[in-house]
Amino acid sequence: MLDTRARARFTRNRSGVAGTVIVAALVVFALVGPLIASHGPLESDFLHGVASDDMPVGPSALFPFGADRIFRDVFARLAVAGRLSLLIAVSATLIASTIGAVVGIVAGYYEGKRFARIIDVDGILMRCVDVMLAFPFLLLVMAIGAALERTSAVTIFVILGVTGWLSIARVLRAKTMQVRSLEYVVASRALGQPAAWVMLKHVLPNVAGPLVVSATVLVAQMIVADSVLSYLGVGISPPTPTWGRMLFEGQDYLVTSPWLVVAPGLAILLAVWGFNMLGEGLRDALDPHEG
Repeated sequence: MLDTRARARFTRNRSGVAGTVIVAALVVFALVGPLIASHGPLESDFLHGVASDDMPVGPSALFPFGADRIFRDVFARLAVAGRLSLLIAVSATLIASTIGAVVGIVAGYYEGKRFARIIDVDGILMRCVDVMLAFPFLLLVMAIGAALERTSAVTIFVILGVTGWLSIARVLRAKTMQVRSLEYVVASRALGQPAAWVMLKHVLPNVAGPLVVSATVLVAQMIVADSVLSYLGVGISPPTPTWGRMLFEGQDYLVTSPWLVVAPGLAILLAVWGFNMLGEGLRDALDPHEG
């Protein structure tokens, strides 16, 4: 994906490198954390997790991030929730990127053209995008989530994926309109190559950079969306831990047990910050004139 010069620009970009380190650290924590935790994410320890005042214990050697309101290990729960959040965010982004790429490339390729002098492909697709953009993303996702009796990780990332592709479609439409005027693309069309072949062979490789950048930033948005759904109670059903649900459960203990809010809040902040910085670094590396 990155050629030699792009890699050199990326390694000189402090923001991009910092984002990479943060994302890598979160992935390692999510994968390794549950394996090294002293307790399971659903296990209550009434012997060691209770402080002298009958409140959950704070950070210690046995509970690195403290215990929650029913004396479960916050460290273990945070790591398992991280696995789910990253899985949901990446899976939803893959779905959204695929839909957005298809819609954006097709719309940009056929911009200004009509089938049978009647059907305006670009106009139809972009009007659909405009209609969906009229509904706030999180509000739309919450409405769909609330309409379902019980949600799972698969349900969440499918909902996020099929509603989160709009920005990618717009970006790739604009980029495709530039690419289709390149000489070798025009020549390929003039030789009678099928439109699908031209889009796959010539257009897609040229818009891959903006697609990767948009997808990286979109992961951060999906993490926020998943956390909001869980916080409002329309995400993954308890007792499965999620960052948003942990925030909701800990808000009543903000004064007495602040780690219950700080731990998931910091995890969400770092994840969003890391992916946004990684996306900015990739943008500057792939297209330095955009920086």
